[in-house]
Amino acid sequence: MKVSTKWEGNLAFTMTNPDGNQLKMDARNEAGGDGTGVSPMEAVLGGLAGCMGIDMYMILKPFQDKITRMEIETDGDRNDTAPKFFTAIEVTVHVDGDVPASRVWRAVKLSDEKYCSVANSLNADLTYRVILNGEQVSQDEK
Repeated sequence: MKVSTKWEGNLAFTMTNPDGNQLKMDARNEAGGDGTGVSPMEAVLGGLAGCMGIDMYMILKPFQDKITRMEIETDGDRNDTAPKFFTAIEVTVHVDGDVPASRVWRAVKLSDEKYCSVANSLNADLTYRVILNGEQVSQDEK
């Protein structure tokens, strides 16, 4: 899976997936951005909610015709100093319809523990490469 994220000027970036779908990201006003896009950390919270929502809808397949509303709120607490990573995330799932509570909880747990790639990626190992003016440069180069 690969996406491209391009600088749009100042603190704005646009992420584009291979199908051409886009997500505009920008820093909040206090950071000097214009605030017209979502912040990257908001995008992480939204990605988590979307991933869990898709999983839950699939897991609740026998009840799909009975679900009238599904909304997932994510509220993240962040580290006080840089890097301001998430220290805790509360996920609140709202489901309306004729669905047993035990099945909704089962869907939440299965998504969290087994299926949600975003939840399980929050501790991913990251590697970096730098391409400067078309040339890959090592960390040791000045």
